[in-house]
Amino acid sequence: MSVIISGIQQVGVGIPNVQAAWKWYRQHFGMDVSIFEEAAEANLMLPYTGGKPHQRHAILAVNLQGGGGMEIWQYTSRTPQPANFEIQAGDLGIYAAKIHSKNVPAALDHFKKLGADVLGEVQVNPAGLEFVWVRDPWGNIFQVESSDNTFAVRPVPTGGILGVVLGVSDMDASLRFYKDLLGYDEVLFDETGEFHDLAPLPGGSGKFRRALITHSKPRQGAFSRIFGPTRIELIQALDREPKKIFEGRFWGDLGFIHLCFDIQGMDALRKQCEAMGHAFTVDSQAALNSNFDMGEAAGHFSYIEDPSGNLIEFVETHKVPILKKIGWYLDLRKRAPEAALPDWMLKALRFNRVKD
Repeated sequence: MSVIISGIQQVGVGIPNVQAAWKWYRQHFGMDVSIFEEAAEANLMLPYTGGKPHQRHAILAVNLQGGGGMEIWQYTSRTPQPANFEIQAGDLGIYAAKIHSKNVPAALDHFKKLGADVLGEVQVNPAGLEFVWVRDPWGNIFQVESSDNTFAVRPVPTGGILGVVLGVSDMDASLRFYKDLLGYDEVLFDETGEFHDLAPLPGGSGKFRRALITHSKPRQGAFSRIFGPTRIELIQALDREPKKIFEGRFWGDLGFIHLCFDIQGMDALRKQCEAMGHAFTVDSQAALNSNFDMGEAAGHFSYIEDPSGNLIEFVETHKVPILKKIGWYLDLRKRAPEAALPDWMLKALRFNRVKD
């Protein structure tokens, strides 16, 4: 089997209180459908957790308007640690998560009515796309960006995850990596200078090389219809030495912990990553010789590091809950890997919605 990328499945975010965070993300971003919730031990991430397994509580939530989900992740066997410095634009790692919005000014009004920490007014990036910066109560920054992608009509001005803003150390190496491995072959802009739309951010008034990339070919696979098109914004600081956002900390500590792609063809992907010099650093298939099982979802997962050391997760989903109340779980191994699930089936996920 060749590698099939369905899209960005989720962005992981380390949080001190998983239930409080999920409530905030439901109310502000409409992330109200639960795919799984599990309290268990994370025992395969040892390269990034000090060589020891740790207990955690995780929730994967989505917004059926379209886009990827959020894996809201909390350590329960230790106190999750913040960075010991103010994270600035261009620091290495996931600086911000991008959120779909069909109406950015309406999203801004929505955030203001809820009393959210909005950083400035509506901005326009060099590609002519409107967006607004908003910060959650735990210091995580989101870029709510204009997007026409709509899977299911919802009465909220935001969808799910559109992509990330990623600090990198070598722009050219990063552009090659995301193009050759993940299919981000279309550059919406690649500019160097000072940017007024970054000015509201900590460190945003510096000099940067900045590129916004997307994929020219539609994604395939079971969840490609809901994930939709995605964008990754790469930022390289040019007038200072950027810091690693997770320097001296564990994966799962506070902040954005990984960017996750939903894929099929893990064996082929393993070989492709090795050939590119980015071998798996975590591989559930090799470690367990079987599926991971999170109770309500199962499959295989792996991690690699991009040229700047940023963590990329791949998940090959085998089992997913469609309607938990009646025990309807779908085995994706019985379907053609490139085929999208029918819309009616994905929209049935609305019955897993949590209302406030």
